[in-house]
Amino acid sequence: MRRAKDLYPHTVRIVLSGQTELKSITDAINEGAIYKFLTKPWDDKQLRDHIEEAFRRKGMADDNRRLHRKLHSANKELAVANQRLHELLERNQQQIARDETSLDVAQEALHNTPSPVIGVDVDGVIVFVNVDAENLFGQSTPLLGRIASEVLPELAATAGAGDDLERTVEIGGRPFRLVSRVLGAQARAQGTLVTLLPSTPEDSGQSPEQSQIWRREAVRD
Repeated sequence: MRRAKDLYPHTVRIVLSGQTELKSITDAINEGAIYKFLTKPWDDKQLRDHIEEAFRRKGMADDNRRLHRKLHSANKELAVANQRLHELLERNQQQIARDETSLDVAQEALHNTPSPVIGVDVDGVIVFVNVDAENLFGQSTPLLGRIASEVLPELAATAGAGDDLERTVEIGGRPFRLVSRVLGAQARAQGTLVTLLPSTPEDSGQSPEQSQIWRREAVRD
């Protein structure tokens, strides 16, 4: 029985014997080599009950092992899924960090661009201005939050235009080339980015006298 236990550990072993030597019985029971020890003569009903119980015990043990294997397999799959999720989250966090850095650099670049830059949302409200834009208009009231067309009537055409625009405008007696670019095609932000570039007097259609005044002011500036 000890050998059978080693070779086939999942079997249920029952001894039916006419030998009743106490030490052999207790050794077999203590070592777990047998499930039941039945002596002769036996009772048929009792024997059948013991065998039926042995089948139930074997079935429960098989089910437990099967469930254990399934649980072990599920835990391995869960561990793999968790590792993949962890790697995905880590990559997403790295991407978010890179995007935030890129956004900070872009904002800093726009803020310090050596030309006036104004951001206008879809409702025509100014949502971004850089240093040169604030200096150009020279108003005590901050530009942020104001209606773009109130600051510069030409900006009214950029709000909700849906297309890029380029035109010449005059601010403080000086001509600028207004260039607007629609945002939203490749970004979550929607609206218009307006850049005011220095223009030549000829671009604005000024007279020679106005051109001379403009050049003197440009030199003085």
